Amino acid sequence: MDHQNCPVKLTASIIGGKWKAPLLFYLDHRTRRFCELQRLIPGLTKKMLTQHLRELERDGIVHRKVYAEVPPHVEYSLTRHGESLKPILKLMSVWGNRHRARYGGVAARGGKLPTSGERVESLSTPAPLIENMPRLAVSIAAVSEDKTAI
Repeated sequence: MDHQNCPVKLTASIIGGKWKAPLLFYLDHRTRRFCELQRLIPGLTKKMLTQHLRELERDGIVHRKVYAEVPPHVEYSLTRHGESLKPILKLMSVWGNRHRARYGGVAARGGKLPTSGERVESLSTPAPLIENMPRLAVSIAAVSEDKTAI
């Protein structure tokens, strides 16, 4: 498979970036209003929120429902196609929770992530990668078998 046809690259182009994954995480649970999303994600400007919601709507991931009232009432929710991302978001959430001690404090403050040569102080030593492989393989198999997610 060549670089241009990489499925991971395609997925990252749709849900990648600083704000799209958190937006999808909060829309996973329920329908949300614009201001509610802005309150849930500190640091996300109105301009960036609008831009990312429009991109997700254009890609068929998010549904935008406008109520004809004054002041305007707009709600956002995941489309059926967007719902197919739930297994990916769940795996990202599990990974993030597992490695929060290693990366969370630095990345959450907007700082740089450590480079490969830097030592990272953490509260606990992460389990060796090989120990987590069977669980990850089962999770990926479960996602692959989920016909509703395709």
